[in-house]
Amino acid sequence: MMKKTIIALAVCGVFLVTAAPAQAAPEDPVRALKAKLVPGHGVRFTETAEWSDGTDTLHAYENKGVLQFAKKGLNYDLTITAWDDTEERVISTGGRTYYSGDSLAEYLPKGKRWLRLKGGGALPGVYLQVLNPAEPATLSALLKKGKREGSKVTGTITFAALAKVSPWFAGSELSSWAADTPVSYTLTLAPSGLPTRLWSSLRAKGVGRLNADFEGSIINVDTRYTGWGGKVSVKAPSPGTVTDRFAS
Repeated sequence: MMKKTIIALAVCGVFLVTAAPAQAAPEDPVRALKAKLVPGHGVRFTETAEWSDGTDTLHAYENKGVLQFAKKGLNYDLTITAWDDTEERVISTGGRTYYSGDSLAEYLPKGKRWLRLKGGGALPGVYLQVLNPAEPATLSALLKKGKREGSKVTGTITFAALAKVSPWFAGSELSSWAADTPVSYTLTLAPSGLPTRLWSSLRAKGVGRLNADFEGSIINVDTRYTGWGGKVSVKAPSPGTVTDRFAS
């Protein structure tokens, strides 16, 4: 927020009041992000996810990881810890996504720790940030649809609008939910223009028969970003630990 500082100087008993130059406006966020899009570099994040039925709210998940800029799209390495301390890990690189964790282990062939699926770069689960400000088009949409006051941008975007600009969302299971689902958000920007925090909230709608028990649930996710442009590493698991199918 632009501020005007008044400096009073006492010289020979006379007070001189001088207005200091206004501070420079924050950098353009999309331009600042594009300057960081160097393959092999990225951003780190931590986040908390809450589930609510509108009356009770539960602390559901703690997530942390890195998003890595690639020549096309994003790679990522995420660790997801549930309320009961069970842990999952998801790696996406080279157009493949790898899943490992407590709830998956018993379904994999002996000696295998990772399940590999085709496709990469998309949101890997419901309890993660559905909005990805590391995508220039997504960040631009959040800025255009939101109202900016100082360092914060507050607004709402629908799944339909998000699918048009965000590969992170469009390739996820949430993209099959009701297209008119609104996502409320508050985006916080640093003076550099880069995102430092993103809070979002949505109510599950049109989730389909397999997820019928989830219908109407509210998911709130609060994400904090650090180290924009730093060098990060995302590597596929050792081939000997990977399988493409469940145990028979």
